[in-house]
Amino acid sequence: MVNRYSPPLRSGLLLLLITSALSATPGTAHARETLTWLLRDFPPLTIFSGPQTGQGAIDRLMPELIARMPEYDHQIMHVNRARGTQMLQDPDVFACDPTLLWTPERGQTILFSIPTYATPGNGVTIERSNHGMFAPFLTEDRHIDLNALLASNTVKTGIVAERSYGPVIDKILRSTAHPDSLILHYGNAAVSSMLQMERLDRFQAIISYWPEARYHAQQQGIPLDELEFFPVKDAPKYQFAHIGCSKTDKGRDAIEIINREMRVLRTTKLVLFYADWMVNRQEYLRDARTFFEEPQH
Repeated sequence: MVNRYSPPLRSGLLLLLITSALSATPGTAHARETLTWLLRDFPPLTIFSGPQTGQGAIDRLMPELIARMPEYDHQIMHVNRARGTQMLQDPDVFACDPTLLWTPERGQTILFSIPTYATPGNGVTIERSNHGMFAPFLTEDRHIDLNALLASNTVKTGIVAERSYGPVIDKILRSTAHPDSLILHYGNAAVSSMLQMERLDRFQAIISYWPEARYHAQQQGIPLDELEFFPVKDAPKYQFAHIGCSKTDKGRDAIEIINREMRVLRTTKLVLFYADWMVNRQEYLRDARTFFEEPQH
């Protein structure tokens, strides 16, 4: 049989086929960047252990968001707060955290997405048996005057170290006249540990999100009717969270894609995932209709 291809032509065709095969093979000529998602144990957003492992609102969001970002390979990394902050600020690391509040300080070293979900604002959780200690600091609408409470130096209050509680509470904590009345918790599962310490009267109050405190109380078998939660006077009803990414060119490219996808997912998926953890689900969903009408920090 006569061979129709001359040796040079056959060699050229073979090279073209090999090149095409390599370019179509993942991890070779056109390898995608790997985006590392930094998740902290932060119920009810992310749940690392127990019977509801992986059922938090952000746990359920991540497969949805990852599926809509085929531009990247994705990996999930469980970190504590300190490690997550360190990685986000490392220019050699390409990472994002889906559960961050924006603050001016964080904005200097981290890129933030559009608002992605709204959580009821932080407040003060106490043992109901200690109600009398806090009654003088309650307003008519059952908000607590945190500034006056801390200034009185009559109770000790547990807080999570390096956490932002939003601008109103953060300002009060920074300016309190009696910093020794604040007990900082640096460990993992801080709110869970602080609830136990509160039961032992190591301190009389903790500052946290109510859905977070409720989750940990239920895991420990603490009857919810033995706790009380007070929103903080002058703090907004809701706080808006964002996805924060490395402040690099890679991070900027990722934020553009994240913003594109979260404009859809925040209203069609995430708001429903988070509503499942609300005490009053219908009220939350009703309020959610106006969450994203204007930009929020």
